[in-house]
Amino acid sequence: MYHVPANFVRLTVFISSQIVILAFGYGFLVAVAYLQYLAPTDPVCELMRSYPGELTVLVTLIATVLSVTSATFFTLSVKEALRHRMWKPISLIHLSTGVALAQGSHILKRQYIGLTLFTLFVFGMLRLLTAGWTTLLTPNYFMWPVQLNGSELDITGSAFSALLREQFQANGLTDIQDNAFEILDIGGMLSGVAAAGFTFGLPGTFNFNGAKYNISTNGIVPTIEEFSGSDGVPDANGTRLGFSGGNVTVNTRTIPGSHPSVPIPQGFSRNYSMWQQGLTANVSCQAIDSSQTQYLWDTNNSNVIYTNPAASNNSITGLRLWNISTNCGGNTLTSYEYVTMVDANGNASSSGSGFLPSVVCPGPMNMDQTYSSFSIFTQGFYKYRFLKASACEVVPLLTTVRADYSNDQISSEVISSTPFQPENVALLSFIAGVARFQSINSQGLLSSTIGDTLYSIYSSTTVGSINDNLNDTQVYSELEDYWRGVVEFSATFLRSGFMAVGSFPNDDIPNNLSSQVNGTMFVSTIGWTRWAKQSPTYLLATVPLTIITILTFTCALYSILEAWKERHGYGGHHRTTFDVSNTLHLIMACAADAGKLVLADFDKNGIKQNEAAMVRLDESEPGKPSTKKFVSEPPVESPVSWNAELKGGA
Repeated sequence: MYHVPANFVRLTVFISSQIVILAFGYGFLVAVAYLQYLAPTDPVCELMRSYPGELTVLVTLIATVLSVTSATFFTLSVKEALRHRMWKPISLIHLSTGVALAQGSHILKRQYIGLTLFTLFVFGMLRLLTAGWTTLLTPNYFMWPVQLNGSELDITGSAFSALLREQFQANGLTDIQDNAFEILDIGGMLSGVAAAGFTFGLPGTFNFNGAKYNISTNGIVPTIEEFSGSDGVPDANGTRLGFSGGNVTVNTRTIPGSHPSVPIPQGFSRNYSMWQQGLTANVSCQAIDSSQTQYLWDTNNSNVIYTNPAASNNSITGLRLWNISTNCGGNTLTSYEYVTMVDANGNASSSGSGFLPSVVCPGPMNMDQTYSSFSIFTQGFYKYRFLKASACEVVPLLTTVRADYSNDQISSEVISSTPFQPENVALLSFIAGVARFQSINSQGLLSSTIGDTLYSIYSSTTVGSINDNLNDTQVYSELEDYWRGVVEFSATFLRSGFMAVGSFPNDDIPNNLSSQVNGTMFVSTIGWTRWAKQSPTYLLATVPLTIITILTFTCALYSILEAWKERHGYGGHHRTTFDVSNTLHLIMACAADAGKLVLADFDKNGIKQNEAAMVRLDESEPGKPSTKKFVSEPPVESPVSWNAELKGGA
């Protein structure tokens, strides 16, 4: 029966085990590279995050076990190869090099720089095994990107303009339901305040319909369910222009990636970056020069319509009716009426009262293009007298916006913009109507919401009286930001109303009213990601393992070949194992027959001579007690004469 040598089985185990370990390392590396992102299940990820210290210990323990196993197989294969090599003549320096490798150590000999560097290299690779495995197996926090697409209401096209005109005809812009008027009034004012105050370092968070916007809405509506705000269902009259809050339809879904079978983790948190439609405005405000008579701005037409000298301090003592007019084009005057409270003599308090009338002209100042912009004329009186007679041109812009959804807040940035076109006349009318509503309803008997906004923001950032060394540029910057915030809110209100649940049958926006949105969801989790091209860390981590595996494979194959030769009568048959890394075995081999091993003394020249001396491991003949001994090659008759010869040569 054929007998398989024990050392062959042992060496096969070395090779197989080392290949399995190498395959595991590269298999893991290839899996991460192929999948791009690899993360455990959500419960496991949560454990990793909750116990980072224990995770580090576990990874280090696994890395240590794998590296120790690889190093052990390497040293065993070196021992086996060196045992076979010693049956042939070998210099002591090469023997000591092999012993160092078998012990996982190195030599330091300047005279043998090649052997020194080789042992240091192998020693370093053995020490880097643990670091390599740790680098490869340690999970890291990362953001898993997932592509999204969907749709939202398209307010830029002719289809929406036609729908908006129908709504105007059905209700009339001034006949919007009362709740919607409240939303427009309060929401527009708060949006303007947030936009204006942020310029001067004040908090710039604006809330609408349960969604939280950073600074301003930028004319967008949430396209992510978690950030969509209110989940209430609007009533029959609570959608479109009658919108007063409620759930907004979100139609955004994930796009299957290149590996749809890999589940997307829930993660610790999710952030989103979406490209969607927005709306903003370029607002430019400046004082009306006395020479600009074409505007016909007139604030002098007022009269007292009520007085009651006997009224108490908490009652109205008098009322003044103002008729504010301006030329909105074609030399046709547009007039607004305001009522303010005065004393019995018809005078208002210059410090306690504030009057800030505004007139909105639904067209540009030059009247060349009636669909691209509108104008707002305004002036402050009494405590708002810091605002001179001014004209603001508002140019709405249709925009593409990158909206970032994170930390329960929506931040947006305009990427590109285009001016209004002729098909956007109805949209321009709505926005101008919101501005008109704001300008009229913001003025009360004693103060104006817009004026108080400018006054409070400016006074909170000004040292001393607000009228001392007034900076007109800052005032106009506030006013421009305020109206820009109102315009952006009007677009968000409009989108929300038409995208509210119940606005369309089955909450399905028709294709001709739909605009595509796309973006990326970033899932925060822990795991492994494919390395960047600029940083091949994972590849470098596998270098030590690869080199040690190659060396192990080489030594094992050498041993198998030599064993085959010995078994078939090439080079003799050797019965017992000799462990070259075992100090006791070395001593026993040296002491077995001292006369056969001829070495020089322990002086400088003797050590050098011994390093170059050739020795061979000799074994007793079969049938006799098993002994092993080192013998010099070639044999020398007398070590005494050799030492004398060395001393004489010295």
